[in-house]
Parts: sequence; structure tokens; C-alpha cells
Amino acid sequence: MECVEHKTPWTKKHAPQKAGDIRGQDSMTKQLREYVTEFKRHKGKALLLWGPTGCGKTSSVHAIAKELGYELIEVNASDFRNKEHIDATVGNASKQQSLFSRGKIILVDEIDGLSGMEDRGGVSALAELIGTSGFPIICTATDPFDQKFSSLRKGSVLIECKSIPAAAIFDELKRIADKEGLAYIDDDLRSLARHSGGDLRAAITDLQALTEEGKRLTKTDIDSLSQREQAESIITALLKVFKTTDPAIAMNAFDLVDEELDRCILWLDENLPREYQKPADLARAYDMLSRADVMKARIRRWQHWRFLVYVNAYVTAGIATAKDTKYQTFTQYKPTTRILRLWQAKMKYEKRKAIAAKVASKTHTSAKDAIQAYVPYLRVMFQKDKMMAASLTKEFDLEKDEVEWLRAA
Repeated sequence: MECVEHKTPWTKKHAPQKAGDIRGQDSMTKQLREYVTEFKRHKGKALLLWGPTGCGKTSSVHAIAKELGYELIEVNASDFRNKEHIDATVGNASKQQSLFSRGKIILVDEIDGLSGMEDRGGVSALAELIGTSGFPIICTATDPFDQKFSSLRKGSVLIECKSIPAAAIFDELKRIADKEGLAYIDDDLRSLARHSGGDLRAAITDLQALTEEGKRLTKTDIDSLSQREQAESIITALLKVFKTTDPAIAMNAFDLVDEELDRCILWLDENLPREYQKPADLARAYDMLSRADVMKARIRRWQHWRFLVYVNAYVTAGIATAKDTKYQTFTQYKPTTRILRLWQAKMKYEKRKAIAAKVASKTHTSAKDAIQAYVPYLRVMFQKDKMMAASLTKEFDLEKDEVEWLRAA
């Protein structure tokens, strides 16, 4: 099995240490600090910090906590299963005294992950805890205006975290590039900043991926990045499967991806060993992939295409729940190499067929017999006897690439 090195993501390595380090969010960080320091004045209301992906919601809370010297208790909403889970995590944290009598912030990250759990009391349980918490509870969300969050909005102060301007993203990329000793041109960094569409986390991740090997950023590298469309990228979809244990989140991972499901499965197959480090997790995940493959074969045989939904369930929710816990390490996902291998194998087979056809026409046999009886003999001759090889090349009118194929061991 391939051994993959897991490197520290630059989003974590270069995370802001104080509010002033947050790029392009001066107004938001000012309101965030005021909420935390004047928590009692807000009469038991939580803070609902919302905005697009990569705009700095979570990192801002971390930076404020460090700057104020507060203890930070962070939980991810996708880990919640029901009211009991929320009471055991957020509930206990909201009642226990902070370590060394410091202030405390309770961060409930990505409450969008509570989707589909209304019937199990997830949202209502969180809303109830807010009113009784002795410490500030901060929730982050991409879209807090869904109907299921109505009770949560009523008990919260809402602060918008806007998309980060390209100029601010450029400044941050330049700071990181200088710290990492990268070779770059300012215009290329600006292009990368514009390409991110206001998502600083995506820009930093792209910078790390593009300079991982050569420590140099070039225009060619940036041009190789596919334009981010409204539809989610395959990498985002893989994150939804690999970085969650919640089947409700994983099930919809590939819905907006502009790729055939078969190609998505190849991406999963290629990157599973890179992500899942525990053998038991990897075995369970590949079991899900194999079940999906069996289901696909049955669907093709019987033409029951409505059952494709089960294939999707195996490769999304099945793989997501195959692991015991989420992996926190950064993994650089890569495209599948299987298609290339299949193409190479096909090219080799085509050369063998072409040689066999020429041999068959000269020996008055079938191409099948030529493949089985003559081609192996020709390979031995071409590798062992140069004079015989030259004679056979002329006799069968072989092309240069066919001769090279015969000579290859």
C-alpha cells in the first residue's frame, strides 16, 4: 500500500494569531470582539457568524480567543446526532468553569451540518442551551436563513462575514509566499487571488498545492487551475465525503459536480489510501466501493437504472461512515491514474493486434493464432538476435513503434 506523507496545511500553519491579522474583515472582527467582551450585555444571546466559505469565520474566533487569552471549546455541528449529543458537548461546556478562571468561548462550527436533524432535536436543543449558557456561544454558518434555523436566529445576534476582496487575499498570499521562501511574480499572485473568488482558504490551499514540489509559482501553474464555477468542484465533493462522518452531509457530495459518477468513483479509489490512515477504516471504505461496483454491474445487466441511487449511497455515505473518526491532517487529492493505465494497456494491445495482423497475412493463419503462436516467438527473436530481427522487420513490413514494442522486455 502506498505510503503518503501528510503535511501541515498552510491554512493552519499561517493561521491568524490576533484580530489584526484577519484580512479584509475589520468591521466584523470589531463586532465579534465587542460581543465576546460585552457578552453579559447581550442578555443570553448567542452570536451567529455567517458568510461564504473561506471568508475567515472560524479563524476570526480563534484569533480573538488567543488575543483575549480565553479558553476556546470548539465542536463541529456535523458531529452531533441528537439532543443528547449536544447536551453532552455544548451543554457541559456551557456550565463548567473555565480553566484557571479564564474567559471561555464555545464555538459551534458549521451549523449547516445540522441539516436533516430537526426531528431529533438538534437545532432546538442548541437554541435552548443558548439562553442558559454562562459563556458566549458562537455559531458559524454559510446560510443561517433556512427555516430550520428560525429558533436559533431568534436567540442570536447575527454578524455577516463578507467575501474577502482580492486585494486583501493578495496581501495574505504574499505574506505566506515570503515566509515559505517561494519564488513568484506579483502579477501571478494577484491572478491566483482573483481566481479564488473571495475564498482565502481556497487561495492558500491552491498556493500550497501549486508550489509543493518546485517552491515556485508560475503563470502556467495558475492557468492549469480550472475556473471555479457555481457547481462544486470534485475536490470539494471529496472533502464532504472524507472529512465528515455524517451520512446526511456526504449523501449530496456529488450532486453539483460536473462529472460522471464513474469518474467520481475513480477519484475516490485513487485518494482513499491518501486519506484513510487506519487499515480498518480503509478496509471498510473499500468494501463500500466494491459493493457499489457489484451494484453497477447488476444495474447494467438488468437495465434497472433507478437503483443508481444505491450506488451513490455506497460511495458517499458508506465511505464517510466507514471511518471511526474524522482525519484532521491535510491531504493533497490527486486525479486518478487508472484511466492513463487503461489507455497505456490499450495502446500496447493495439500494437500487438497490428503486428499479429501483418504476421497472419504472411503465414495464412488467423490473427488469433498469430497472437498466441507467433507474436511471443517474435518478441524472443527481437530481444536476442539482431540479425534475425532485421530480417523479420523487412519480411513483415513492421513500423518503428512496432519494432520497439517487440524489443521491450
